[in-house]
Amino acid sequence: MEWQPDEQGLQQVLQLLKDSQSPDTATQRAVQEKLEQLNQFPDFNNYLIFVLTSLKSEDEPTRSLSGLILKNNVKAHYQSFPPTVADFIKRECLNNIGDPSPLIRATIGILITTIASKGELQMWPELLPQLCNLLNSEDYNTCEGSFGALQKICEDSSELLDSEALNRPLNIMIPKFLQFFKHCSPKIRSHAIACVNQFIIGRAQALMDNVDTFIESLFALAGDEDSEVRKNVCRALVMLLEVRIDRLIPHMHSIIQYMLQRTQDPDENVALEACEFWLTLAEQPICKEALAGHLVQLIPILVNGMKYSEIDIILLKGDVEEDEAVPDSEQDIKPRFHKSRTVTLQHEGGEGEEGDEGDEDDEDDDDTLSDWNLRKCSAAALDVLANVFRDELLPHLLPLLKGLLFHLDWVIKESGILVLGAIAEGCMQGMVPYLPELMPHLIQCLCDKKALVRSIACWTLSRYAHWVVSQPPDGHLKPLMTELLKRILDGNKRVQEAACSAFATLEEEACTELVPYLSFILDTLVFAFGKYQHKNLLILYDAIGTLADSVGHHLNQPEYIQKLMPPLIAKWNELKDEDKDLFPLLECLSSVATALQSGFLPYCEPVYQRCVTLVQKTLAQAMMYSQQPDQYEAPDKDFMIVALDLLSGLAEGLGAHVDTLVARSNIMTLLFQCMQDTMPEVRQSSFALLGDLTKACFLHVKPCIAEFMPILGTNLNPEFISVCNNATWAIGEVCMQMGVEMQPYVAIVLNQLVEIINRPNTPKTLLENTAITIGRLGYVCPQEVAPLLPQFIRPWCTSLRNIRDNEEKDSAFRGICMMIGVNPGGVVQDFIFFCDAVASWVNPKDDLRDMFYKILHGFKEQVGDENWQQFSEQFPPLLKERLAACYGV
Repeated sequence: MEWQPDEQGLQQVLQLLKDSQSPDTATQRAVQEKLEQLNQFPDFNNYLIFVLTSLKSEDEPTRSLSGLILKNNVKAHYQSFPPTVADFIKRECLNNIGDPSPLIRATIGILITTIASKGELQMWPELLPQLCNLLNSEDYNTCEGSFGALQKICEDSSELLDSEALNRPLNIMIPKFLQFFKHCSPKIRSHAIACVNQFIIGRAQALMDNVDTFIESLFALAGDEDSEVRKNVCRALVMLLEVRIDRLIPHMHSIIQYMLQRTQDPDENVALEACEFWLTLAEQPICKEALAGHLVQLIPILVNGMKYSEIDIILLKGDVEEDEAVPDSEQDIKPRFHKSRTVTLQHEGGEGEEGDEGDEDDEDDDDTLSDWNLRKCSAAALDVLANVFRDELLPHLLPLLKGLLFHLDWVIKESGILVLGAIAEGCMQGMVPYLPELMPHLIQCLCDKKALVRSIACWTLSRYAHWVVSQPPDGHLKPLMTELLKRILDGNKRVQEAACSAFATLEEEACTELVPYLSFILDTLVFAFGKYQHKNLLILYDAIGTLADSVGHHLNQPEYIQKLMPPLIAKWNELKDEDKDLFPLLECLSSVATALQSGFLPYCEPVYQRCVTLVQKTLAQAMMYSQQPDQYEAPDKDFMIVALDLLSGLAEGLGAHVDTLVARSNIMTLLFQCMQDTMPEVRQSSFALLGDLTKACFLHVKPCIAEFMPILGTNLNPEFISVCNNATWAIGEVCMQMGVEMQPYVAIVLNQLVEIINRPNTPKTLLENTAITIGRLGYVCPQEVAPLLPQFIRPWCTSLRNIRDNEEKDSAFRGICMMIGVNPGGVVQDFIFFCDAVASWVNPKDDLRDMFYKILHGFKEQVGDENWQQFSEQFPPLLKERLAACYGV
């Protein structure tokens, strides 16, 4: 007997569905309770499917809602549905997939997909064959409904459909879908392409076997009048470019012609999909040769796509000039992620690691609308193409730029400024001759009456900051800085944000060039404190922290401290321990403490205490959560990470002055716990702090060394690069303080360090820190480390040759010299590398220079003049000169 609803039960369910459409919260709560009760009855779900598929007398929204409630039940409890109920639901879905209403068909499709993903496709073997069969139906609704369901299944389960577990149904499905590319209904054509598109990136075998037919079928649809079809064709070609460029190359000319047209499609969604093509093509090795002949058409199209659309301007409130007094809505504020502290060394000719910082958010010039749109995609495409073609792009761009930058319509002028910013990285060389004339114009645009023009001018100017700083300061730096500081106090929040970000970039480039203007800069930044709404305050902290990083100890002047510290400490006192705004403020204070050094002393006590409290609270909460997860929330460990990093900043900035603070707190006990935390970022920051405390006040660290060393040893695991890096660095710092007492611990760490330095593809920072630490271990315990010399001397020498002369390098090289003294044979095979490393010193201290001198001359005497002659013939000329000049060999 087929299941039949009971009239009274049915009325009850319908009443529930009606109530759940009520806006009243009390009614909503009652509905939730009622749902919980009804879910105790297994056949409640039969009622829900009955309303969705059979109760045609009800209105569509109510029927659809019934299906969505059923979908949620399937998600939550499908495993406990009785088989009769599950079967009834499945049967009803397949029998009604062709409902005349598009809304009901879509709801049934969602329900089918949810069941498929729950009971997995294996448990419903007739589903795919039946849906594929229904595609042949003469009835449009049945065909479209089945395709809708199939498209959702393909999106959700693309890997499973290509697996042995199901006998690879794709082998039948793909050829079947391809037949529908020619269907008379655009909706069906669109479904068919969308289904196949799900399998391109995963390179499903069944698709790869039919790839030529697929590409031909796509070409046949090139002129389709339906925008959804065109969009799916463009999407397919973009993905094929990534996975099967070999099949597209023979047709590349006509594909490019097609994409040029589609990038100008009247439907913005189609244009956006097509525009992705240029972004993807730019990453392919063939880009330059494929596109060279088409730039003359492509560049104007991309530039045209960079204008704000009317919709953008409305959404961005482009006509609102002054909104600084309007409070921010909290959902506009993106979560901030703290980047944990990583210890790096300084290189010859530049600071830190090049190229690993600061490029993440360059593209996003208008990120509050952070939906990807045609403007952003066109700008990103121009940016990557500028990096491919470099100055060859300029002949196509410069004639256009003139017309844009001085245009009377602000929308066009704004797009010109964006173009100029987008090409900054790739075309910098070719732009240099025009910059002296362009800079004053761009700086003038900072005063434009349109807020959107002012904000884009901030971004574009920041992209040329490097050039500005390379010029005499009175030329462009001073006027740019003066105007940017005015924009930081703009009446428009978007301009404030753009100006603050641009100023932070300028600070990074200018560093100590800013020192003469510090008073003026601080007045502006401090004034902004009283003016900014929530979101921009967070960016302001960043600009202050960057300023401190850039000018360093120059900030340590009583008048500057007087200006800067009171507002920072006022904010610090306002914020509660649970407030996430502490993150950017703590990061900012960490930079300020490091820059001010002893100047931070009057403020350090409350800051230090609060950091310790934050660590303690987080650890306690983690403990409670691990013991009773149903009673307690998991803590947000970012509070602890940021606090540990600020403590590092304090230890680094205050040096020995931190001693009394450490003495009066339980930080060492807390650190012991943090070093064993399950979360890598917590361990990473703990080891940075351990190293900084070791340098600042070893007296308090020493009693814990026996407990700490085994933990450091276990963390020498390059799977977590930054954790491993900081643990390595901390071990090196501990060596320098322990001296010969380090002996019992050498065995715990030495083998891992030697293994890391010999691993292929180890990042440069980790190699350098490992080399320094091995050198330092050898410095304090040469007898223990020297026997391993032959295992590490070559990578040791090559990783330290680019490091600047400094304390770390000094101690490491002393260690190597002492180990060579103990085991001279260990270096013979790789002596040329040692010579090269010695030559990398610009001016070593006198006693270290003597050590080098003795080793070089000792080796020369050992082998005799003739052999030395032959040996030194292998030296590059520069090395030969330096060794002769500095060491007379």
